[in-house]
Amino acid sequence: MTDEKAYVLGTHDAEIERLGIQHRVWRARALEGWSRAGFTVGHRIIDVGCGPGYATADLAELVGSSGEIVSIDRSERFLEVVRRTAELRGLPVKTLSIDFAEGGVPPLDADGAWVRWVFAFVPRPQELLRSIHAALKPGGRLVVHEYFDYRTWRLSPRDEYFERFVDAVMKSWREEGGEPDVGLDLPRWMRELGFEVAWRQFSDMIRPHDPFWQWPRAFIETGLQQMIDLGRVTRDEAVRVRAAFERVTTDPHAHMVIPSVVELVATKPR
Repeated sequence: MTDEKAYVLGTHDAEIERLGIQHRVWRARALEGWSRAGFTVGHRIIDVGCGPGYATADLAELVGSSGEIVSIDRSERFLEVVRRTAELRGLPVKTLSIDFAEGGVPPLDADGAWVRWVFAFVPRPQELLRSIHAALKPGGRLVVHEYFDYRTWRLSPRDEYFERFVDAVMKSWREEGGEPDVGLDLPRWMRELGFEVAWRQFSDMIRPHDPFWQWPRAFIETGLQQMIDLGRVTRDEAVRVRAAFERVTTDPHAHMVIPSVVELVATKPR
């Protein structure tokens, strides 16, 4: 299976750029989560499902030369970007190629792990969670960002075609073996493994001038085309979705609610 087919949104240049926009928008909250978990200089941190490595680079700067980031992904294209960035910037990064549909995180005696929008895409998320638990040393911490209610992604003024598009995205996700609302289940699974769990949630209502607006805009620009290519959305439906999004973008009184995200900081007992 090629990278393009293995990923719902592909691994092409436009998707790498979209992931960069996504990371920049969410970066402040990621940094806050890492701070809450106590990630610091000298730590070994696992970046689970690292993609092209935007978080990897920030984590590597955080742990410094005495630490190490172990970046794991199934896409060789993404991992090559990670390795190139690490070499150019002199970052302490090790990469591993693992398909989480076939295997989990290996034992690494790590101080921490970071997972953002990965559990939602794998067919056996509980197995992945168990492997991360085993990969952490006692007292190690796992920080997760995942959706717990994707259907909250809505526009005001409301638009039926946009809401159908969100439903189509969720349906395609599930048909590929994932679960967009996996964040609803993760806290329970974590407690069953013995993790101590703390959380906070993000259910933002934003307006067109908000920097967060660029995140869903980028998905509309690239993800919608991928949905067309996959036969999940017709071209006529896509035209209507884009038109709806542009209407709220240019309406000074409009707003949007983004998909609801939970941040989980889970501590493995000593």
